Amino acid sequence: MHLADIVQRGWDAVGAGNFDTLVADYVENMSFIMPGQNDVLEGRQAFRRALDSLGKILPPGFEITQLRHIEGENEVVSVLEWKSDKVAASNLCVLFKFEASKIYEERWFIDTEQWSSAF
Repeated sequence: MHLADIVQRGWDAVGAGNFDTLVADYVENMSFIMPGQNDVLEGRQAFRRALDSLGKILPPGFEITQLRHIEGENEVVSVLEWKSDKVAASNLCVLFKFEASKIYEERWFIDTEQWSSAF
């Protein structure tokens, strides 16, 4: 299985609200680095708990309109095109770093000023 397939399985799980399936592809001591790069969640359990509040973290009307993956050695970058109630169209990237077939780091790259204005 390609690493991009694992990442896509995670996006599909998020879309279905199946967060337990999502976190199964992460190592126990994983890191999630949020937009702005200042906030970090450490550990799969903390990440799983945060997913329960996903609706509060995303801007109102958030929708992914296109998703593609770029796979490198032990990493995948997801490029998302998205929109929300206050943002007609934008892009963001998410970097996933792997140990074997498990994700140990997820890092979001986004225009934080635009993201804040979307709320």
